[in-house]
Amino acid sequence: MRKYIVALLAMVAVVAVIGCGGGRQVTRMDPATQTDLSGKWNDTDARMVAEEMVNDCLRRPWLTDFIAKKGDKPVVTVGKIRNNSSEHIDTETFTKDFERELLNSGNVRFVGSKLEREDVREERMDQRDWASAETVKQLRDETGADFILLGSVKTITDQLEGKQTVFYQTDFELINVETNEKVWIGTKEIKKGISQGSTKW
Repeated sequence: MRKYIVALLAMVAVVAVIGCGGGRQVTRMDPATQTDLSGKWNDTDARMVAEEMVNDCLRRPWLTDFIAKKGDKPVVTVGKIRNNSSEHIDTETFTKDFERELLNSGNVRFVGSKLEREDVREERMDQRDWASAETVKQLRDETGADFILLGSVKTITDQLEGKQTVFYQTDFELINVETNEKVWIGTKEIKKGISQGSTKW
């Protein structure tokens, strides 16, 4: 009987070890690490596009022309960044990358997007009922944007058997809110080759 119990416990221990051996492993990584597991659009692509597009945007004449004319930094807001690609792309994260880079450059001022402004206006309405007279914020005292940033992401995919090529094109436009004049257009292209042996897609 004792031998039977020992053998049973040994089997349980072996099964437990085997079961744990195939478990998932998680490795913490530097967020700036370049990764391409699936070949699809990822954080590295978003960051690369944001950095390069902002550098191009800030080098163009629209900025110096505005400052020379108005004597102040332009105020920018972000409009819709449309995902016209064949993949699911979180355009909000992508937009925040662009907004952060542009704002942190110190060359422009930013106001909230349309959705963000709605939240802020709701807060001001709430203050009318609950905040003290000394601290309540005025309803109609917003800073209006001089320019709005609009954009889109598109893809072209070509594939044959186990090989695939994905071409991403990201377009941004900066438009004068008052005149509708386009003052800057930027394009960033990324091309990826993906191979998975003889397996068909």
